[in-house]
Amino acid sequence: SDVVFIATANVLDTIPGPLLDRLEIITLDGYTEIEKTTIAQDHLLPRLVERNGLRPGEVALTDDAIRGVVTRYTREAGVRRLERQLDKLLRKSVTTIAMRDEDEPSESIVITDEDLGELLGKPIPEEEVSGRIDRPGMATGLAVTGAGGDVLFVETALVDGKGEPILTGQLGDVMKESATIVRSVVATRADELEVAIPEGKRLHVHFPAGAVPKDGPSAGVTMTTALTSLLTGRRVRSDVAMTGEVTLQGRVLPIGGVKQKVLAAHRAGIGTVLLPKDNERDLEDVPTEVAEAIEIHLVGDIDQVLDLALEPESSSAATPEVV
Repeated sequence: SDVVFIATANVLDTIPGPLLDRLEIITLDGYTEIEKTTIAQDHLLPRLVERNGLRPGEVALTDDAIRGVVTRYTREAGVRRLERQLDKLLRKSVTTIAMRDEDEPSESIVITDEDLGELLGKPIPEEEVSGRIDRPGMATGLAVTGAGGDVLFVETALVDGKGEPILTGQLGDVMKESATIVRSVVATRADELEVAIPEGKRLHVHFPAGAVPKDGPSAGVTMTTALTSLLTGRRVRSDVAMTGEVTLQGRVLPIGGVKQKVLAAHRAGIGTVLLPKDNERDLEDVPTEVAEAIEIHLVGDIDQVLDLALEPESSSAATPEVV
């Protein structure tokens, strides 16, 4: 057959295995802010101007305005929302042009960064990571979702009862297994870390944004750090995000989606990222401007992670929170 089928998907997990084996996968990673701005200038705006019936030069967006839309009105790996926001700006400009008096001079409309609030409304709220990681037992992880990379928060607490950990937040089977491994990893290092789960208490691990399903082998390091933070009373540094799976011996295993995760950390304003040592080659895919803006540490075992992620004992609370 001379027919070629090209299909798109946000995630590969939902594609049946026999079909996936017969496909050639081309992975398209998320765009940086600079790339989005260039795409908007060279591709999106010319197409939208024609679609809205505008003549070239009738409406112009300054470079600062385009960057403002990218940074404050979008939170995505692609450019779909960016295209909708630009289309909204042009449609409002069309309305302004249509309402002009016939004798009014037909000057071109220039949209600046200062006009975005009036035309697009309130920007997307910026959630400060430092505002979320403010006590022992909490850590910041990185994940890959259908929309690209994302920042993932982990919270731990001790509650009354015995038995397996309580897991909440729409977790899949892989992450549930990770939580069990994490408890064992911390238990094997109890003497070294001088920690222990108090008698009559059990662990509760929660991933906020419970309506969003989460699964994948990359949250073990984050959960281990959060649990160690809880039991030692040492806060996790709010400017650090991490990703990687952990073995029972404490080794950090490589993961996928390095570029998407580093881009997500950069968008969230995180200054330091901890990645598995075996993912060093994947750093070649990270854009230079992003790699230079973030301090990246390659770690091989959980002890290195804890040394880099936990604050000094003197600057943290002395006792873990018990619910």
